[in-house]
Amino acid sequence: MTLTALYIGAVCSSLFRLSTYVFLRLIPIRWLKYVVPGLYLAYLTTIPLASRSPPPTREKEDRPISDAAKDDEPPTRAEELPNRNQDIFWELLFSLPTTRLTSVVTWSINTLLILLAADFVFTPLFDSATDVTFTRLGAVYPDAVKVTVRYPLFEDGATEHYVRVQWRTVPILHLGPESDWTNTTKLTKLWPSTEYEYTLANIERRILPYPISPIRFRTFPDSRLLTGSHFRFVASSCLKPNFPYAPFQNRRIKGFDLLADYLFPESALVDTPEAVPDSVASDNSTESLNPLKINVDIHANLSVSAVQDVIPATEHAVPTEFMLFLGDFVYADVPTYHGDSTHAYRRLYRRNYNSPSFRKIYERLPIIHTYDDHEPFLNADDAFRIYNGGGNYDSHTPGEHYHDFRYGDVAFFVMDTRRHRSGPFDGEAATRTMLGDAQLSALYEWLGKVNQTATFKFIVTSVPFTSLWTHDAQTDSWAAFDSEKASLLSALHTVPNVFLLSGDRHEFAAIEFNPVNEGAHVVHEFSTSPLSMFYVPLVRTLRVASEAVVRRTRLHIVDEENPPEEVVEEVPAERVFKYLPIGNYKWSTFEIDTRNPEHPKLNLEVVIDGKVAYNLPISGTPVKLRSSTALGSMVSDSFKEILDRVGLSPNRWF
Repeated sequence: MTLTALYIGAVCSSLFRLSTYVFLRLIPIRWLKYVVPGLYLAYLTTIPLASRSPPPTREKEDRPISDAAKDDEPPTRAEELPNRNQDIFWELLFSLPTTRLTSVVTWSINTLLILLAADFVFTPLFDSATDVTFTRLGAVYPDAVKVTVRYPLFEDGATEHYVRVQWRTVPILHLGPESDWTNTTKLTKLWPSTEYEYTLANIERRILPYPISPIRFRTFPDSRLLTGSHFRFVASSCLKPNFPYAPFQNRRIKGFDLLADYLFPESALVDTPEAVPDSVASDNSTESLNPLKINVDIHANLSVSAVQDVIPATEHAVPTEFMLFLGDFVYADVPTYHGDSTHAYRRLYRRNYNSPSFRKIYERLPIIHTYDDHEPFLNADDAFRIYNGGGNYDSHTPGEHYHDFRYGDVAFFVMDTRRHRSGPFDGEAATRTMLGDAQLSALYEWLGKVNQTATFKFIVTSVPFTSLWTHDAQTDSWAAFDSEKASLLSALHTVPNVFLLSGDRHEFAAIEFNPVNEGAHVVHEFSTSPLSMFYVPLVRTLRVASEAVVRRTRLHIVDEENPPEEVVEEVPAERVFKYLPIGNYKWSTFEIDTRNPEHPKLNLEVVIDGKVAYNLPISGTPVKLRSSTALGSMVSDSFKEILDRVGLSPNRWF
């Protein structure tokens, strides 16, 4: 019984360690949160049974008496220690202790592992981050910007206060528990392509402790001008704090740390406080924290030349203007689901904004968000609107999350692929919808507007547009809505320079959609994730090409004496031309250069685990844009310089 218990305990212990490693470092599978403690308890029950008698010993081989007599002689220290150390290593590795010391060490290792697993599971529940204070940039326009502020009260029993954003006009933001002390406003009457900064102050215009340094930003260029654009943006999705798990790193999101190093390599990044300093929080008698009159003054008082380090630019670099976050900002159900309540979802969002890693990005780079399958629960929309959705561009349909925006002559449409979709098995295939009638109509209308008014067009879909991903993607992506997808794709093939941006699959893939008509435009999709989460190390679920094909005609030269022959060949309607599945930290950057309208360029750069993994230059189709009616086109740069010299700089008018 004792030997049996010893070996059963060894098996339970080994399986426990393996499953714990998978759970904490590879994939936080939901059911492992039950398997891990179950195996640990099974291991514990074998300890009393295995310790009732001495462990098995090796039997001596039959040898001559003279050799056996030597066994009675004590071994020298040089002979004993190497073998004994090796035995201890294997005993601890396979949980087969032969001494009391190795039994205690084995138990200590397993107990430490179960405590680490408990820390990973329950930290999101107990790390409420109720005191987190932050401000971030959202939608940026040529003449405006959206600013989100969270500034909670530290007074006992406080129920509300007001934040005044002083900016020519003085909008009043109401902050209270119903909005988790968070709100968003729009600063207007700005000038295009101009740097600004703002900070937070109280009603007497005394600077508040947070932020330590002013928040800086640059307005977008006027989209009605035909001067072209040269800029970069970042796209990725899927993040969870402290995964892969590391002890004492519960607020770290390593993907954002790597992204900050990538975007701002020449700047000294100083971590801002995770909340308002204790000295401020405890001093409730100061005028600067009057609970009913906390105000935020937004000042634009920094010259253009003084803020060139906002977005680092070298001789060969271009500014990174914003980030598109393509969904799964919080994993409300991984590794465990803490309840469908507004409080539970708000806690997860606060935890992310409390991360020093994320602060390095959102205090320096505008972020546009969409949401995906780990967020759209019954009460999750409340938290998404407060923290992420409120800072997005306004939808043309009030109350909706889908929207569009422009940067110069580059246009973007951000889909909502969750709220309006029908079930993957509802009704006939031809009637199933991913977007719903209203959103689909808005998308078609947008395509008509940008067809000849924008050079490059980007469509954001949180789930992949391609049908090449298998398993659960066949019901969760556009593959389950093939009728609507085919109709939309047919329209996209009529528009030049269309690119789809997606995430969700925790891999990178570049997809090519070939049209049936040879004269139509090829459409590309770039799917990038995770920013900071797991990837599947061995299983591959992406097919190389579709079974559906389209016909192409090419000229085949037989020899110099005969004319070329036309050859008809079949190519896949959808095919993968780059696949990068490995890596916990992935993002893509897109460098756009349309300054030469005859040769518009797009350069894709994929970064995995902090290192550039793939570059793809793309030559766009020239688009003859319509003439401009922008007022700014009639104001020369020299006139603007005159205004600067006489003290009428537009970035000082506040």
